[in-house]
Amino acid sequence: MADVLHTVENGVSWITLNRPEAMNAVTWDQRERIIALLDEASADPDVRAVVVTATGRGFCAGADLRGAPPLGDRVAGDVARTLRRGAQRFVGAVLDCEKPVIAAVNGTAAGIGAHLALACDLVLASESARFIEVFVRRGLVPDGGGAYLLPRLIGPQRAKELMFFGDAVTAAEARELGLVNRVVPAEELEKTARTWAERLAQGPTRALALTKQLVNASLDTDRATAFAAEATAQEINMTTRDAREGVASFVERREARYEGR
Repeated sequence: MADVLHTVENGVSWITLNRPEAMNAVTWDQRERIIALLDEASADPDVRAVVVTATGRGFCAGADLRGAPPLGDRVAGDVARTLRRGAQRFVGAVLDCEKPVIAAVNGTAAGIGAHLALACDLVLASESARFIEVFVRRGLVPDGGGAYLLPRLIGPQRAKELMFFGDAVTAAEARELGLVNRVVPAEELEKTARTWAERLAQGPTRALALTKQLVNASLDTDRATAFAAEATAQEINMTTRDAREGVASFVERREARYEGR
């Protein structure tokens, strides 16, 4: 059985981590496969939304370094290079995917697993899900974009609390903090993810991609830069068939039929 399951249904790319016996701790091979699938989703006009989820009790228990290419004798710079090529590239692939990405968190999301979920555009969690900034328990600095993502989601004080103590955050607590969009019973997680994803897949795909880019960049830019980017994005968007259809449907007082083009 493949370590990453992949299907495309109704315009939705379903990416499923499939090492339940290891709580879906992500291997080097899995990471590379998921990065490739996200890149393919960006380029494929028939894919209009993505769901990232997992089998078993865990979403992703962090990084499983077994199977990674051997480092040999370590010298200064090796760790930073490994992070750039690995965990940072992994999280960046989610942030840079041109289609909206939903995390359907079915269980524990720890370390890079938590950052994989939090990099997604929308996060659904089952009632049994937990989020753990586990790095401090190992004497490590949070990597894989954690110190970038968390302050933007919940502010620096709460981000530091999670990272300094490494305590598990329940799904309900994550919802209150603003890490999760919605918490649902375990048996409703896949159905809810499917409903959200298929709704997104019926939307104006290029407008969603441009919106994602604007929002993701907004906290890193000043107002003048953000406003200029917004104007440029709308200029580009108005060349799409979906934008013309959206305006026409409003004028004609009918429901829009978007094609993702």
